[in-house]
Amino acid sequence: MSENNAGNDALPLADIRVLEFCQTIMGPSAGLVLADLGADVIKIEPSPGGDKTRRMPGFAAGFFGAFNRNKRGLALDLKTEEGRKLAHRMAESADVVIENYAPGTMERLGCSYADFKRSNPRIIYCALKGFLSGPYEHRPALDEVVQFMAGLAYMTGPPGQPLRAGASIIDIMGGTFAVVGIMAALRDRERTGRGQFIKSALFECTAFLMAQHMAGQSVTGKPVPPMPARLGAWAVYQIFDTADDDQIFVGMTSDQHWKRFCEYFGRQDLLDDSRYASNEHRVRERPTLLPIVAEIVKQHSKAQMCEICDRISIPFSPVAKTEDLFDDPQLNAHGRLLDVELPDGVKTRLPRLPIEVGSHDFKLRRQPPAVGQHSRELLLECGLSGSEIDDLQARGIVVAEGGAGGD
Repeated sequence: MSENNAGNDALPLADIRVLEFCQTIMGPSAGLVLADLGADVIKIEPSPGGDKTRRMPGFAAGFFGAFNRNKRGLALDLKTEEGRKLAHRMAESADVVIENYAPGTMERLGCSYADFKRSNPRIIYCALKGFLSGPYEHRPALDEVVQFMAGLAYMTGPPGQPLRAGASIIDIMGGTFAVVGIMAALRDRERTGRGQFIKSALFECTAFLMAQHMAGQSVTGKPVPPMPARLGAWAVYQIFDTADDDQIFVGMTSDQHWKRFCEYFGRQDLLDDSRYASNEHRVRERPTLLPIVAEIVKQHSKAQMCEICDRISIPFSPVAKTEDLFDDPQLNAHGRLLDVELPDGVKTRLPRLPIEVGSHDFKLRRQPPAVGQHSRELLLECGLSGSEIDDLQARGIVVAEGGAGGD
């Protein structure tokens, strides 16, 4: 696997070291953001097998490769006294710890915030869990569980058919809010010199997404229906069939959108019709309006409609699938798809961090690590000798690539 660390010292978090005790998505996504921003993220995986998502099938097959680039990998058995001692040794020089194990796990392993801060009071410790402090905090949780629990699945599917979102949005949002908390704690530490404990949680992140619907119910005094059955705010805001048996989404959210649409297609009669004089009028006239728009769109292919909508500045989108993203011109501009090597040597291209910050280049610096790929160099950095590392590896306490090393 090729690695390129050039320019790492120029990134915003280049002087921050993070220990990541995480598996699956929520924690690794937080580590990914920190790593892409330049932090030295050390992924500490269970010895000998590593992160379980390396071997997961089906829907989860891409989890490890998607969320573990730009990290160094250390495989360590925390169930042994020697393994725990090594974790504590690493934590003495760390700025941040992130963990997303089940509630109580890190406490049982002797790797809690209270354990680490005794030797490093500046450490910032972020626990990513199912729930924040409260009556549910002891429960384990999953992305899909909290989507149902907080009403997001109800809002996503049609009436009577609650449906989870088509990506692990809550895991990733939980990881992103963890980074927000970590950045705030780093700023606090500049003033106080002390670290602190942070939590981010799946359930509360989902509830945060539901705030717009909670506010809407308070304003209207009526239960909010699922999105497919909602009373929309705009008259034209939906999928239409095209002449080539494909589909396109068109959203006309202003009177100017409607005016340009009618003018392009030569429908002055629609502009002159008082029933369609404003968006509010058009919303009331959906039953008569939408068949007219559908008939206009149906006379053109998907490609033609995309070109027309782009030309007259109307929001639109073809109904894309996963495979369409690899060749998307916007994603391929400015290197926004990174050449990532997945487990088993599979090569693909995946989106980079979706922000622009000045001239910083949040590029691929390290491929997702093999199990224990950087164990030897990390343990040498901690002051262990090559023979000590060899002994730990022989006893299964660490997995260290690279074979025997001298002192």
